[in-house]
Amino acid sequence: MGTLLEKLAGRQATVAIIGAGHVGLPLAVAFAQEGLRCIALDKSRRKVQAIAAGRSYLDDVPSDELGPLVRAGRLRASSDEGVLAEADAVVVCVPTPLDKTKTPDLQYVVEAAQTIAAHQHPGMLVVLESTTYPGTTTEVLVPRLTRGSYELGEDVFIAYSPERVDPGNRRWHTRNTPKLIAGATPQCLELATALYGMIIETLVPVSSPDTAELAKLLENTFRQVNIALANELALMARRLGVDIWEVIDAAATKPFGFMPFYPGPGLGGRCIPCAPLYLSWRMRSLEGEARLIDLADLVNSAMPQHVVGLVRHALDRARQSVNGSRLLVVGVAYKKDVPDYRGSPAQEVMASLRAVGARVDYLDPHVPALDGAGLERRSVPPDVCFADYDAIVILTDHSDIDYQRLLREARLVVDTRNALGTVPGDRRKIVKL
Repeated sequence: MGTLLEKLAGRQATVAIIGAGHVGLPLAVAFAQEGLRCIALDKSRRKVQAIAAGRSYLDDVPSDELGPLVRAGRLRASSDEGVLAEADAVVVCVPTPLDKTKTPDLQYVVEAAQTIAAHQHPGMLVVLESTTYPGTTTEVLVPRLTRGSYELGEDVFIAYSPERVDPGNRRWHTRNTPKLIAGATPQCLELATALYGMIIETLVPVSSPDTAELAKLLENTFRQVNIALANELALMARRLGVDIWEVIDAAATKPFGFMPFYPGPGLGGRCIPCAPLYLSWRMRSLEGEARLIDLADLVNSAMPQHVVGLVRHALDRARQSVNGSRLLVVGVAYKKDVPDYRGSPAQEVMASLRAVGARVDYLDPHVPALDGAGLERRSVPPDVCFADYDAIVILTDHSDIDYQRLLREARLVVDTRNALGTVPGDRRKIVKL
């Protein structure tokens, strides 16, 4: 342990990041900026080539920050797993998706652990950042990395520090977002703290990896459940003939005991739709229940089809069949002003509308090409004539879309994000969520 602490203190350590995505690449840049040698290990040839050229593929990592680090030799990318033999510390930032039955799929974590074990050497620190269920660090990583002569806390050091990444957030980023950290032993925690202390302003140590894993799931579940409440209230408000957006704004004037959440066409991204279900699955494996999480998932998962129903109903009222209609979906990214469409409800909405005969285009300045179900589609240009479509469906309210022109030209608008809430124009055209 002492040797690695000395290397970290002297900025002589080499850090390998497994997974150069939204979590891994910003970490790699942060470590390299602190003078450490950093290797981004990823199976994607496209990512490896981009990093080698000093070209970023993430909005949150400017190329003018990445490029100088690559040219100076502080950061390099590779698809060769053998580079792990050089690493003093390995940070695992791989996806943890759900399978078709909404069961946790830990294949990438398991593969990462096996790969590390194949190139392991004494004194190595391994930190898992991927969102997962309580028990993963101690039940998946520890057994695979303590085989043979490797003793936990002596020859190998294992920790869990869940990612907290909000793509597109200009206020909170890698360095100033407080970070949870837990070690499998006190020695593991000490080394992990030394590593992250170089790049994170505020570290929050907790007693065990299980605690940190559950805390991360609580963060995501808090949002999942409250968004489900907002979505269900939107359905209620529609039946009551009340504007849900006005209701939420009114409730938000209370200065205590309330936090506004907003309805929408469904959940997107890789955390909120998936992470709570990791906890739900874990409870079932222990013969327990996570009733609120499961119910929230039912509510949120039904929202894309609710949007499809609104479109069909709106066209029916205009005496037009959805079959053969020309529709434009505005915003396919899962959140405002980002290019990330992972898990976006837009794909289900568009596929369902096409399945009933609609001709569907999309407009998203941040997502020039959308690859869904093996079929690539491209965004129409921002100056498209909205009047050419029978209906416009707003799924994401990007700030660089001209909603005033949209409302002037459109024949009919289904607005799931209240993007037109403050735009002057003919309100009779608008169908709200």
